[in-house]
This record gives sequence, C-alpha cells and structure tokens, in this order.
Amino acid sequence: MTGSSYASAGVDIEAGDRAVELMKGRIARANRPEVVGGLGGFAGLFRLDTKRYRDPLLASSTDGVGTKIAIAQAMDKHDTVGIDLVGMVVDDLVVCGAEPLFMQDYIAVGRVVPERVAEIVGGIAVGCEMAGCALVGGETAEHPGLMADDAYDIAGTGVGVVEADAVLGSERVREGDVVVAMASSGVHSNGFSLVRHVLLQGARLRLDAEMEELGRSLGEELLTPTRIYAKDCLSLIAETGVHAFSHITGGGLAANLARVMPEHLSATLDRASWSPPPVFGLVESRGKVEQAEMERTFNMGVGMVALLPAEDVDRALALLTARHVPAWVLGEVTAGDGRVTLMGNHPA
Repeated sequence: MTGSSYASAGVDIEAGDRAVELMKGRIARANRPEVVGGLGGFAGLFRLDTKRYRDPLLASSTDGVGTKIAIAQAMDKHDTVGIDLVGMVVDDLVVCGAEPLFMQDYIAVGRVVPERVAEIVGGIAVGCEMAGCALVGGETAEHPGLMADDAYDIAGTGVGVVEADAVLGSERVREGDVVVAMASSGVHSNGFSLVRHVLLQGARLRLDAEMEELGRSLGEELLTPTRIYAKDCLSLIAETGVHAFSHITGGGLAANLARVMPEHLSATLDRASWSPPPVFGLVESRGKVEQAEMERTFNMGVGMVALLPAEDVDRALALLTARHVPAWVLGEVTAGDGRVTLMGNHPA
C-alpha cells in the first residue's frame, strides 16, 4: 500500500518549481541597482542608500485586484492582472510623495499551473518596470480543497521612500489650489462586482462580444490594465509645487479626494470638463444605475488627481501631455468644510 504524500493531498511541489523557472527571466527585468541577491532567498534584500536622504521615511501599501480576476479567469488571459496589482499598490505610495522602491506578491491558487503562474508574475514584473520599482520576491501558495483547481487570487505589498519634510497631503493644500485630473485607462480595478452583476449576469453580455460603443470586445475593454501614474506623479513633484495627490479607487472621485482635503477647505469639480469613457455609460444604461451610485463606485475616467498652485497648472499639463497622460483642469479648492462637490453635467 502506497503511503500518503503532499502530492496525493493536492500540492505539486515540482509544478511550483517549474513556475519559478518560467518566471525568472521576466522578474529579472523588474530590477533596481539597490537589490541585493536574487530569487530563492527567504527574504528579498534591498540596500537603502541612506547617504541620498536627509531624513527618509519608508512608506508601505498593500492591495489586490478584486473580482476583476474573474474576468481574467473567464477569458483565460492572465498576463494583465499583475499590472493592475502594481498600479493599485504603487499609486497609493506615490500619493504621499514616496518613490516606489520594491514590491512583493502573493498568489494563492487551487492548483499550480506553471504557465499560468508565470503569466501572472510576468504581468507583475511589467507593472514594476512601468513604476520604476523592483520585484524582490513573492509567494505562490497551492490550496487544494480550499480553492477550485483553476481559481486564484493575488495580492501585493510595496515599499517606497520619501523625505520626512516632503510628505504630500492635506497639510499642504491651500485655498486657490487647482485640481488637475489624469485620465484613467478605463474601469481600472474597482467596481467589478457591479460590472459583472450588470453586464454579465443581468444583461447576459458575452465577454467575446464585439461592442460597437466600445470599439472592441467587452472582455478586452474590461481587462484593460490599470494606468500606472507613479513616474508621472514623481515628475510632477520634481517640476512643480504640487501639494497633494489622490488616487481614485474604490469610493470614487469625491470620497478619495476628500481624504486629502483639509477640514477648512472644499473642492468643487466640474463634470463638464470631461466625458467618461463609454464603458461607464454601458454599465449605467444596462443596469439603470443611478449617477450617484456610479460616481461612488467607479473612477468615471479620472484615475489620479493632483492639487497644485494655480501658477504651476500650465507646467503640469504640459509635462503630463509630454508623458502621454491625458490631463485637464477638473476644479478648484475654496474655503469650506472638507467636502468635495461635483457640479454640472458631462458633455452629451
């Protein structure tokens, strides 16, 4: 009689080893000179150049991709959700003025399929390259009996650094500051439970269906990777007197901007200044979703905002345009009570 083994319990160590071999080349591109050693250690090592900073603070952020993964699984396309993961993490870091230094990922799977894991990690590596940070390690955990064979979820943690006297936030925001919007690439990675409820379950649309209003298939639209703003925001910090950023994620534009609004100031935003991408209109119309619900669930086409002095607006817009980030004046900061108000209507 053959005894029990880890493999008979559903954990394939050899498959995990193959996945590591497949992903090594992709991870190698997501590197920085400060990384010490390589893959295979019990911890990732990163040498912080303390001579470069006067009074450095380390910033950290952890996030996931949420139910957007269900779209990737349904389409059997796994090389973009890693980019989403990096965007969710590093763009929270840069909001406080921190330069992203490195990330680590965690992937939980029902069954290790080496090629699939390598695709996921490859996307994470691409995202790290886009953000200018290193991928210093991670963990792939096989959970037989807890997760279905083809199921997986991903999460990541990032670390950045900022000078203590250069931290951005509500303390720097001033009356008269201008709110500059940076366009999202689409839905990004928030609100997918509502997207799936409306478009896939309610309207019964197929992910491979070509949608005239989108100019491509529904699945291609929904899997569009999150735009990563880290390098763009760092450029704004270097070239302008930006006071604060707000990463527009779950909760929408008003709620996230309010997080960096002092109690004695308010922001008024003009809906007429931009047209949300068609995917949001598709969700709104097919699900008969109220405007308020749309605006507190989705980014509505604005993925990041900067608050900066009026004299720096032209320079900021020119810099973002040169970096191929669509940007525009969204509103202004006035005396108030900490609230953010959206006025008017989007262009017809």
